[in-house]
Amino acid sequence: MIALIQRVSGASVSVGGVELGAIGRGILALIGVAGTDTPETAARLLARLLSYRIFPDDGGRMNLDVRQIEGGLLLVPQFTLLADTRKGTRPGFSRAAPPDQAANLFQRLVEAAQAAHPRLAAGRFGADMQVSLVNDGPVTFWLEVE
Repeated sequence: MIALIQRVSGASVSVGGVELGAIGRGILALIGVAGTDTPETAARLLARLLSYRIFPDDGGRMNLDVRQIEGGLLLVPQFTLLADTRKGTRPGFSRAAPPDQAANLFQRLVEAAQAAHPRLAAGRFGADMQVSLVNDGPVTFWLEVE
């Protein structure tokens, strides 16, 4: 499972002009589900998302996680993170999970995040979404768990 995370001062996700969710300061996580991912993979990813220290402490060092700053977490499914771009001019998606498997694992991730973190918003699997954000820093990291 892959998460492209961005430290944001604000982010939102909409479908057809209707806002599905928004956060203030926190983490926008674009989520890619691989064919080899399991519910345990999703649990490990969530643990990393909630404990990854990307927010500055009083000294300006990245020592605080999203819970410590009482920030938001916005989860957005994005299968294109699994693209194979090593050759040619068109991406391949053989690493991505089939839609049913990916939807199920993304939903499990969202449900576990709701239980673990009070400030959660999420996109809709399979929808044509519009994501808006203000990247704070910019700070962006690629997290991958197996």
